Amino acid sequence: MSAFIKFYLLIWATSFLCVSIAIDTSEQSAEFFKSGHTNNWAVLVDTSRFWFNYRHVANVLSMYRSVKRLGIPDSQIILMVADGMACNPRNPRPATVFNNANQNINVYGDDVEVDYRGYEVTVESFIRVLTGRHAAGTPRSKRLLSDDRSNILIYMTGHGGDGFLKFQDAEEITNVELADAFEQMWQKRRYHEVLYIIDTCQAASMCEKFYSPNLIGVGSSLVGEDSLSHHVDPAIGVYIIDRYTYHALEFLEKVKPDSNKTLAQFFRVCPKHQCISTVSVRTDLFQRDPKNVLVTDFFGSVRNVELTASLLDMDPRVAADHCSNGGSRECSVSKQSPDDITDTFTEGFAFVNQFPVPDTR
Repeated sequence: MSAFIKFYLLIWATSFLCVSIAIDTSEQSAEFFKSGHTNNWAVLVDTSRFWFNYRHVANVLSMYRSVKRLGIPDSQIILMVADGMACNPRNPRPATVFNNANQNINVYGDDVEVDYRGYEVTVESFIRVLTGRHAAGTPRSKRLLSDDRSNILIYMTGHGGDGFLKFQDAEEITNVELADAFEQMWQKRRYHEVLYIIDTCQAASMCEKFYSPNLIGVGSSLVGEDSLSHHVDPAIGVYIIDRYTYHALEFLEKVKPDSNKTLAQFFRVCPKHQCISTVSVRTDLFQRDPKNVLVTDFFGSVRNVELTASLLDMDPRVAADHCSNGGSRECSVSKQSPDDITDTFTEGFAFVNQFPVPDTR
């Protein structure tokens, strides 16, 4: 075979390989961004007061611990806790809340950030968080600063009935009010997708009136069923977690930020022989197939990066040459020497050193 033919075949093979890599990269990029959201938020609500409702505080703090572990920062979690079980004088271990009689995990932890506590947890404050209609002067830490690219996990636990959830045994929110709040959020472009989970008696009734798009509703029990507690801790004398939340957390403990577990798998958590009640799932308003939706689309935090085939030369000497030859607006701030410009651009690129780069050796 002549050298010319060999050279031609080499060029052809190289071109084919480059096209294949480009197509593969494009497919990976499309797969990576297919969920459509760019940020994650969580609204976690315990609506019950009093020591005998210890389990509801443990429920919400356990969920809080899980979403933080999977990457949602405190700045994007609104935590509403109606009673301070950690500081209750009946608590034999002050400053702790446990979700298991073995007391393996203190879900109160050392860094819990409660945004609404005690009598701040009301129907009004909850609706204001969802709709963004806050009183003047409300700090950012108490606001749900989501947008139309936000996936939001909303988890609620407390005492409920057919079509309502009680707040502190003093007032209640109805399923109609909740549905209308979600519609306000949709009209104001405050979410991309919402996963709503409620652990209470007759929980499915709270999802019946939903009519806004891109919503999933999960309830721990059907209408007419009670949602039951899991087990008692003899050391404190009360039930410490509910059945549905216990098994949901058991599932989430096996999920990692890069996990491929889907919502369809999560929906199978706590079958009736474990929960004693029937878990309800409403997906008719949701646009995607739960089999193709990652659990981390709601319980984790996305850090999307854009894949590109082109290279960006970050050598400060290149930037200096660029500015010396006329440059752009970065260079027009002042008349600087090339050495000064090099220092400026080096300083600008210093943040790159903060990126976590895995050791691939």
